Amino acid sequence: MGVTSVMRMMGLVDVTCPGGRAERARGVTAVRDMNAIVGTYDLALITLDTLRYDVAVEELAAGRTPHLAALLPSGWECRHSPGTFTYAAHAAFFAGFLPTPARPGPHRRLFALGFEGSESIGPETCVLDGATIVEGLAARGYHTLCIGGTGFFNLQNPLGRVLPGLFAERHWHPALGVTEPRSFENQIGVIEESLARLSPDRRAFTFVNVAALHQPNHFYLPGSGTGDTVASHAAALRYVDAHIPRLVRALTRGAPVFMIVCSDHGTLYGEDGYVGHRVAHPIVTTVPYAEIVVST
Repeated sequence: MGVTSVMRMMGLVDVTCPGGRAERARGVTAVRDMNAIVGTYDLALITLDTLRYDVAVEELAAGRTPHLAALLPSGWECRHSPGTFTYAAHAAFFAGFLPTPARPGPHRRLFALGFEGSESIGPETCVLDGATIVEGLAARGYHTLCIGGTGFFNLQNPLGRVLPGLFAERHWHPALGVTEPRSFENQIGVIEESLARLSPDRRAFTFVNVAALHQPNHFYLPGSGTGDTVASHAAALRYVDAHIPRLVRALTRGAPVFMIVCSDHGTLYGEDGYVGHRVAHPIVTTVPYAEIVVST
């Protein structure tokens, strides 16, 4: 039984992929030849940590995320995450396993690492050397930059240093974290400073773990008290949307930028008795995804 059938059985029609109320969720990402992109384009992976697919498409369809609408002309594509919480999902992402289209495959991957038996590598896949795509891109001459957000990127303990430790340059401090209402603005500020120091001729791979949507997010909805809700989650997305133009300007350094914008997993606010994530519920495993090329 597919995820759509399960969602319908559970009454979660707003999360269906696609065919719910938000028609702009119908976008299907075109197959790209990453071998023609890697080496000449800057690359950016922007994970909107914890962003729910249903909230993303509802806000887009209602016109409440106009900057994301302008950036993503085909809207959000519905995909399945390889993980149900931040660490697992990002470990998979950095191994080349980005969210998978929520439709029958096979689905060729953008990036892969060389290992025997893979059935998801096609002629357009960029196959990199090393244990992670971060390492592989560094070997291709990319400066690798990590802007942390949630706890698994906080550099405060051995676990919080594992994923950031893959990058040549990594940043985190409390002003970038989940408890700071202006975290996304602060993250963009770090990107601006870091990329300004980089030679224009050097290609960059910039990773940003956007913390704003993760709990706590009640402070984005004035008058909501201290409880996080789907409504405050949506308000957090609107906050992020307001600063998307500045993010794009920060990433644009002369060369075209190939950007992936996606969630790593969704989260629950009491649906079927669950709160949070790290559970294989359709709201958690179903994520929004988009690829775009930004040119100067």
